Amino acid sequence: MPDHPSAPRLSAVQLTLSIALGLWLGFLAIVLTGWLLSKYLLDGPMAPMAAAMHQLAQPPAPPPAAEPPTPMFEQYQQNLQKNEQRQALDQARSNPRNLSNPKCQFWLQQNQNAPSEKSRANVLQFCE
Repeated sequence: MPDHPSAPRLSAVQLTLSIALGLWLGFLAIVLTGWLLSKYLLDGPMAPMAAAMHQLAQPPAPPPAAEPPTPMFEQYQQNLQKNEQRQALDQARSNPRNLSNPKCQFWLQQNQNAPSEKSRANVLQFCE
């Protein structure tokens, strides 16, 4: 098939140079577009959004260290524990099932006469 007489002929060197020039111009266009977008996003009206996106990309900061409990808070916790123990003992005394339980009656009497941690623990263990 004969070549068209009016078609320009390109040598291998010219073809290689034109492809290299096209690649180079494409690379420059991509770099210039990226630079313009970064300038527009970082300096323009989109700056707050870019800052927010940058902040979201950062790992979260660890939570602040817990402060040691204050004496008032420790006293509050102790009072809560005492109230819970008192309520449990009152429930054990008022439960009619415990009247027929000799171990419960013994420890209830012990806790009433000589309250201690051991007697409270045994009341909670043997009484319902």
